[in-house]
Amino acid sequence: MSLPEHIVITGASGGVGRATARYFAEMLGPRARIALLARNVEALFAAKREVEGHGSRALVIPTDVSQSEQVFNAAQRAVKEFGPVDVWINNAMVSAYAPFTALSPEEFAHITNVTYLGQVYGTMAALRDMLPRDRGTIVQIGSALAKRSIPLQSAYCGAKHAVAGFTEAIRTELIHMKSNVHITIVHLPGVNTTQFEWTLNKMPHKSQPVGTIYQPEVAADAIYFAAHHPRKQFSVGWPTVESTEAQKLAPALMDRYLASAAWNGSQRHEKADPAAPNNFWKPVRGDRGSHGPFDNKSKGRSFQVWANKHRKAFFATAAFAAGIAISKAVRGNGSEQ
Repeated sequence: MSLPEHIVITGASGGVGRATARYFAEMLGPRARIALLARNVEALFAAKREVEGHGSRALVIPTDVSQSEQVFNAAQRAVKEFGPVDVWINNAMVSAYAPFTALSPEEFAHITNVTYLGQVYGTMAALRDMLPRDRGTIVQIGSALAKRSIPLQSAYCGAKHAVAGFTEAIRTELIHMKSNVHITIVHLPGVNTTQFEWTLNKMPHKSQPVGTIYQPEVAADAIYFAAHHPRKQFSVGWPTVESTEAQKLAPALMDRYLASAAWNGSQRHEKADPAAPNNFWKPVRGDRGSHGPFDNKSKGRSFQVWANKHRKAFFATAAFAAGIAISKAVRGNGSEQ
């Protein structure tokens, strides 16, 4: 009989975190024990009902990840209720759509505290439980913006860069200790999540993801795979791969291109409502689920994710197909001579 699996997910009340909790429950059923951490209690209980609908157990732990003691206390409660943690997923974030010059020091610090230090505190909490047992996996939620920054999200881009750098350092320390604890990072593209309805926005128009948009279930699929097949990193969607490679090849050109394309591409045609509620300092009341307002133009599948998950078979098939093509070309050239 398969053993239970204890998963802790921060930012589990909506968006990618909510979809990930549901995906783990779908895949593991009664085996899953999922601790749900976020600030929005009402949405956390809605997530709990979704998880339990698949036969899994769920535990709601209201937590502000920018507060280290709340994260450590949440970890202790999760271990007390469900036992040792098998997978810890650091997903919580806040952001703001605004030029850097429009952000206050307090706003910039808050984005950093939640999006970066929240992952630091979560990693600390996870390692306190995992290192003595010499087992467990930590999944950091990164971003294509950790590879290539864009305008209007300076603090968020900086935080995601910091997460990537911090994660590399922790990985080398685990290798030095010859630990069997794994740490990995999943870099996401633009995802159709609830953040685009409640993120602090100082721009004249409503916000949106830049480029191709994916449904949060695509991200959840990759996160589940990364949790069970530890790699250094897992990039989701061709846009993430393309932006990474373009940054390596032509960083100055990318600066000029994104200065306009990402500035305009981050905004919808609809005017923003300055009085609209946002979840920057406190959660927006109510439950909004995992999907944002872009269902009609979001992709529910990614061939790149499938190829990444099955990369050995993919490259073997590609090499075989290339070999056949070359063989045919050689035979064709020979018959013409």
